[in-house]
Amino acid sequence: MIVAFSLAPSGADSVDADGGMSAAVAAAVRVVRESGVSHQTTAMFTYLEGEWDEVMAVVKAATDAVAALAPRVSLVLKADIRPGFDDQLTAKVERVDRHLE
Repeated sequence: MIVAFSLAPSGADSVDADGGMSAAVAAAVRVVRESGVSHQTTAMFTYLEGEWDEVMAVVKAATDAVAALAPRVSLVLKADIRPGFDDQLTAKVERVDRHLE
């Protein structure tokens, strides 16, 4: 499965000096990178690919990391559940690129 998720901390404690929230987001990204699960991070979402339990465990751990820095956390999650397919983080893009050549 592929999961796209986004965490948004809120509350005065979670805001950086410049008004951003990159410190809290970095805590989540650190969890993702250290998880060993296949992933991609973009400006708006982080993508994980793997089995249901391992992917959801990373989402929970990343949420907990943000919650340690913010009194409130918003989670947006979208999943593509397609048994029998691996490496779709790159394969989906490659299929589209072939049509664009």
